[in-house]
Amino acid sequence: MSAFIEVKNVWQTYGDQVVLENLNISVAEGEFCTLVGTSGCGKSTFLRLLLGQEVPSKGQILLGGKQLVGEPDSSRGVVFQRYSVFPHLSVLNNVALGLELPRAPLFGRLFGQAKRDAREQAAELLKKVGLGHALDKYPTQLSGGMQQRLAIAQALIMQPRVLLLDEPFGALDPGIRKDMHELLLELWRETKLTVFMVTHDLSEGFTLGTRLMVFDKVRHDPHAPNAYGARITYDIPLNPDRRATRAAVEALPAHVTGSLHAVYQGA
Repeated sequence: MSAFIEVKNVWQTYGDQVVLENLNISVAEGEFCTLVGTSGCGKSTFLRLLLGQEVPSKGQILLGGKQLVGEPDSSRGVVFQRYSVFPHLSVLNNVALGLELPRAPLFGRLFGQAKRDAREQAAELLKKVGLGHALDKYPTQLSGGMQQRLAIAQALIMQPRVLLLDEPFGALDPGIRKDMHELLLELWRETKLTVFMVTHDLSEGFTLGTRLMVFDKVRHDPHAPNAYGARITYDIPLNPDRRATRAAVEALPAHVTGSLHAVYQGA
């Protein structure tokens, strides 16, 4: 498959601190990439580069063969761990607003048939994410899992080509997290989105993704702790065959996997 997103020799530095160094990857459209690694190794920084919130210090990122737009736009949707919803708006208006603002930049609102169409489209998407019963509720009336469903609907209403997820389920209880996994995979299969998801949970990364990227800092200088940044040290295609997945896990160093080996015992 041809590359949809290309990351070419990307570095990200802040002053004398190198956070990311020499990233080179190609991603085909429709891949589900999970990003794992120790805290502070640049995963969220990489996500911000893909979103356009930051510009690489060196190198380039191409989307569909063109230079990535240097600011967030409708081609990329994003969901954070902390719910990015508007507390003063109803569930329906939270999602419909994503359609209204680009189409009515002067007033931020649509009127007449255009407004009805936007609300109908938002309501249909909310039904898909399991919130069809809560259109008139406000975010404070929703559980954590329901608020995250709302945040996903906000991200998808503009029909982005790329969905960026920054530990979206980290604050949820295990049972709710499993439900969210099923929802996310269902939406991904239906929309054929290209997904990048940062997770601190290696098991989640192996369960959801079609490809797992491990970020790790391989060079250290005790006299200059900021001199080197993280790289993608492992880029693993995930096979639905559990034996193949177990082999991929066992190939990783212990400091990366932690206790993940036990997840695939007996595969």
